Amino acid sequence: MGPDAWFTLALILTCVMVLVLTRVPPDVVMIGAVGILMATGVLSPEVGLAGFANPATLTVAAFYVVAAGLHRTGALEMFVGRLMAGARTLLGAQWRMMLPVTAMSAFINNTPVVASFLPTMADWARKRGVSPSRLMMPLSFAAILGGACTLVGTSTNLVVNGLLIAETGGPGLGFFELAWVGLPAAAMGTVYVVLASPRLLADRTPVLETMRDAREYTVEMRVDDDSPLAGRTVEDAGLRHLAGLYLVDIQRHGAVLPAPGPGVALEAGDHLVFAGQPESVIELQKIRGLAPVTEQTFKLEAPRSHHRFFEAAVRANSFIAGRTVRESRIRTRYAAVVIAVARDGRRIRGKVGDIRLQGGDTLLLESDRGFARRYRNSRDFLLVRPVDGSEPRVYDRAWRAWLVLGATIAVVVSGVLPLVTGAILGAGAMIATRCLGVSAARNSVDLQVIFVIAAAFGIGEAMRTTGAGAMVGEAIVRVAGDHPLAVLAGFYVATALLTEMITNSATAVLMFPIATATAAELGMSVTPLAVVIAIAASSSFLTPMGYQTNLMVYGPGGYRYTDYVRFGLPLNVLVGVLCLLIVPRVWPLQGL
Repeated sequence: MGPDAWFTLALILTCVMVLVLTRVPPDVVMIGAVGILMATGVLSPEVGLAGFANPATLTVAAFYVVAAGLHRTGALEMFVGRLMAGARTLLGAQWRMMLPVTAMSAFINNTPVVASFLPTMADWARKRGVSPSRLMMPLSFAAILGGACTLVGTSTNLVVNGLLIAETGGPGLGFFELAWVGLPAAAMGTVYVVLASPRLLADRTPVLETMRDAREYTVEMRVDDDSPLAGRTVEDAGLRHLAGLYLVDIQRHGAVLPAPGPGVALEAGDHLVFAGQPESVIELQKIRGLAPVTEQTFKLEAPRSHHRFFEAAVRANSFIAGRTVRESRIRTRYAAVVIAVARDGRRIRGKVGDIRLQGGDTLLLESDRGFARRYRNSRDFLLVRPVDGSEPRVYDRAWRAWLVLGATIAVVVSGVLPLVTGAILGAGAMIATRCLGVSAARNSVDLQVIFVIAAAFGIGEAMRTTGAGAMVGEAIVRVAGDHPLAVLAGFYVATALLTEMITNSATAVLMFPIATATAAELGMSVTPLAVVIAIAASSSFLTPMGYQTNLMVYGPGGYRYTDYVRFGLPLNVLVGVLCLLIVPRVWPLQGL
């Protein structure tokens, strides 16, 4: 083996160490490694950057847009709310949550799926007096298990399939082919979670429960005339125990119902007064059938689907200080509407328009996307910042988003169009049907993931062409011998451990050239090893950092690192055993 192979191996080991021991972003590390390989002549620029044009990379990017369309229209939130409305026990909530999350994650990027379920599960836990730790990790694990069931379930599956097609020249894996392993693993994993969570998941207190936000707003919402909430009780409408928000009173026909109980029925035209934290107020704006009382919102020039929410602190010597919200004419001066006002961390009683502003007051504003850029240095505001996740939902287009997703899957599964073509057309259809704007579509693509995947293809090619992969493969054969289960088990364990330390897509691409060399050494098919790598790379249950959904539920569940090891290790072993039992029977090993 030549010096290029040793150099490539040393560079890969350095990358792994940097990813494990530092906080340098994975895309920076991987792109940097490709740059070094090109600069030293190990890779030509055409080969090193070919990953950006690989169908797997483009397919991942396109499905980000498709998933964003479902999230943007509220299609997922509407489904989640109806699903969890009938859950009465923890066991029932786990079943109602895990089964659909697993199913949806097989076809949709699991990040928006988990994001849609998170607030609903947190609210359900608060209403029932249950620790959210009993629900959050099962939510993440269900999303991971679902991703292993289809070719588009995770970016890892697409990457491995792209490598397999390039290596064999064949058609690759079928759309549902991974379900041979994925479905049994998802079924057994769901049963494990439900049975083991009472014993292995401790009650934890989320970080947000121990820290109160210094800003508490008062906001008034109106029940629309055609609202689906009309006629439902406060409890049934899900307004009784909102996260970080509480219902102060209901104003109806000039009368005030203070501290309304859970059994009070809502009527069309009711004015509901809430108090709470800014992020919670934003979530309130997304509930279908509720609208801000201020009519100024609908007088803004930009369509409401283009509105965003911002926080702005009032300067003491500003024009608006000393004037009421109505007198300050903020809508005409700044093309923004005051939704709520906070002062000294306390809510201010009374109608928003009658509040007399003071220096230091914090305003929750609704305006178009460019508000923060235009008025960052305003004489009236000390600070302007957008509120994360404040994009309003366009529920009337939810059916279009579901239709686009269904059509995309149908044309791919039926073989009418190749996967990458169907995905790109599906992304375009989300934009064409106005489920998603062009700007939102661009922002929905996780460029870090795309760069990691594209760069990993280049590194994998360097391992193949220099012989570095073959060297590692020969070492594996010497250790594992020619026993089929030993070889498969070795790849599963190595991949599962590596994916906890670096990204799962990068892990898959780094392991694949080794699998190719090992298969050639033993005279076996590379497909079984590719399937094992795909399953193991996504089976990240041991750390919060190993998978994005694990990290998403880490804070809301109040977890510790040890919780993932205690609860995730048995599941990882279970998935590994199922994988090793099923793969040799479905994909012949040939030669072992």
